Amino acid sequence: MSQFTDRTERLFSYGTLRLEPVQLATFGRRLDGAPDRLPGHTLTSLEIRDAAVVETSGMTHHPILVHTGLPMDVVDGTVFAVTPDELLRADSYEVADYRRERFILASGQSAWVYVDARSATEAR
Repeated sequence: MSQFTDRTERLFSYGTLRLEPVQLATFGRRLDGAPDRLPGHTLTSLEIRDAAVVETSGMTHHPILVHTGLPMDVVDGTVFAVTPDELLRADSYEVADYRRERFILASGQSAWVYVDARSATEAR
């Protein structure tokens, strides 16, 4: 899927969903994407306790967003074109510490982003 259509979703990843082994295990294909940024956030690290996710990513700690609201804080990442079914597969890959929310990226595009499920929803 090389471009966005009315049948695709935008998924912004700043972490392990950008890794080819994770994409192949989660979606069965390598995703097409373009660089973008999410303003008003920084990253911290989250310990992953799900053995299957650790095995897939090869990492015991994954990045997770922290909302700061400061325009100078920006998280770099990639926005991917995914199908609605693939978006549900991404939901299954992410551990319960993450939840999916819509954000406006630096490019002006709206995209789904996985945020810290333990934090309150911030205004965007």
